[in-house]
Amino acid sequence: MKIQGKTIVVTGGASGIGRALARRFHREGARDVVVADIDGEGARRVADEISGTGRALDVASAEQIHALVEETERDVGPIDLFCSNAGIVVPGGPEVPDEQWDRIWQINVHSHVLAARELVPRMLARGGGYLLNTASAAGLLTQIGSAPYSVTKHAAVGFAEWLSITYGERGLKVSILCPQAVRTAMTADTDQGGVAGVDGMMEPDVLADSVVEGLDDERFVILPHPEVAEYMRRKTSDYDRWIRGMRRLQARYV
Repeated sequence: MKIQGKTIVVTGGASGIGRALARRFHREGARDVVVADIDGEGARRVADEISGTGRALDVASAEQIHALVEETERDVGPIDLFCSNAGIVVPGGPEVPDEQWDRIWQINVHSHVLAARELVPRMLARGGGYLLNTASAAGLLTQIGSAPYSVTKHAAVGFAEWLSITYGERGLKVSILCPQAVRTAMTADTDQGGVAGVDGMMEPDVLADSVVEGLDDERFVILPHPEVAEYMRRKTSDYDRWIRGMRRLQARYV
């Protein structure tokens, strides 16, 4: 997919990965970039930089996702690419309170479901469209120190796989973005990204380069950190050995 001339929505666009994607899509010649974030003022600031459209959005709200899609397609044009990028992290394991499990599930997983619910029928009716869902290397491997993050990112990967398998022959394109540590607010309180930064902390602008390249190739898995592909091979070739290795990695950081 070429970005030039496309109408694009980026959620979680006020900062970090989302902001970098919005800026890069603008430089690539997107027709319009709609920047959406629960921080509405931040979204509008980014949109003003790129002559786009900014709006407040709670991605956990079906009503707000519906309104975003309806108003964008009415006022801007059919959405060619929807980047479901908003996400949060919650540290801990089974002891994490139910309300925090529910919140991270709504933002990291159900927001992708809500976007697909609105967009898949529209995109299929007009012969195609593209969904880019930000997951994480944690969704392919795991996240040491955070069961909620690991579980939800695995679920995000699984949902994207299902979408691609089910609708790929009907024109729907799907990619998952699976980086390791990126220099964003989410990693600001860690030392060089913590365990996720084992292969270095990536700048958001560098990640955006990988995204444009991955979309151009229409790759299902976009890996800004290429090392992740090798870790996946090790995991699938000998699961028990991989688990032992991850235990050793955990011992270094926790």
